[in-house]
Amino acid sequence: MQGGDPVQDGGGPVRSGGPGHADEARAALHRLRTEVAKAVVGQDAVVTGMVIALLCRGHVLLEGVPGVAKTLLVRTIAAALDLDSKRLQFTPDLMPGDVTGSLIFDPRTAAFTFREGPVFTNLLLADEINRTPPKTQAALLEVMEERQVSVEGNRRPLPDPFIVAATQNPVEYEGTYPLPEAQLDRFLLHLTMPLPNRDEELGVLRAHHAGFDPRELAAAGVRPVASPADLALARAAVSRVGVAESVLGYLVDLCRATRAAPALELGASPRGAIALLVTAKAWAWLAGRDHVTPDDVKAIARPTLRHRLRLRPEAELEGVTTRSVLDAVLNTVPTPR
Repeated sequence: MQGGDPVQDGGGPVRSGGPGHADEARAALHRLRTEVAKAVVGQDAVVTGMVIALLCRGHVLLEGVPGVAKTLLVRTIAAALDLDSKRLQFTPDLMPGDVTGSLIFDPRTAAFTFREGPVFTNLLLADEINRTPPKTQAALLEVMEERQVSVEGNRRPLPDPFIVAATQNPVEYEGTYPLPEAQLDRFLLHLTMPLPNRDEELGVLRAHHAGFDPRELAAAGVRPVASPADLALARAAVSRVGVAESVLGYLVDLCRATRAAPALELGASPRGAIALLVTAKAWAWLAGRDHVTPDDVKAIARPTLRHRLRLRPEAELEGVTTRSVLDAVLNTVPTPR
């Protein structure tokens, strides 16, 4: 993510129950960085992105090379937010019922009962989503959109909050099933987990040398610093963040500029413009503002839009990237005063 990180350190847990406590809810969410850093080093921007996804009820495409603690990050965020989390490893033989759940015949009662799949959680880590066939990918994406599982005409709602953090490795594409653009567009944010710098990597080694076990977060001192109630208050506060007409026009102009970019054969859709609106509101609220500025839009535009763009083959051969196209759009579209 680009721009300043609004997450700041703070004190202890918050348990609030009314609209007047929105500031306390924001303070609780600000404490996430310190809490997550007890187990995961150097991923403040990704933590902020995950919080924005939770505030916007959106899903995240998480990308990083193997070994950068993607699984640990999701588990730690869930622990710090007092949320349930599950991990599902996507493989070529995974079936849709393995994701959503299925009816199981009980010989004792001679009846079918529903066994819930791993999607019945608050924070689902869909590990290596591009390693499973399109039929199983589609089952997960339908759940993401509808937030429910339908079996034999019965609808079973998922817990609230519910978001999916789907991972993809930027290496080892052999034997994978890349998500088509229409499905990528369903993800609110595309976050990249970078490799740590030297000092951060030294910190990781020191922690493991001292006995840190990533399977035992409580032993590492990770504790809940916010609750689902805080998230509910925060979401209500984000919905009240103001957006001037000039900023709305700026959002539209940015998305329309991607559709006109010569290097792209697919630009940001209206769904992308809506996503940019809600993520900019969440970013502004986390920074302590009650209105969205053009800088808020610029700060969150890249992770919100880059996975919604498709390069022309000839541009890709010339070394053009979606990031460079977005940089050009952000530099050329006039910024409202």
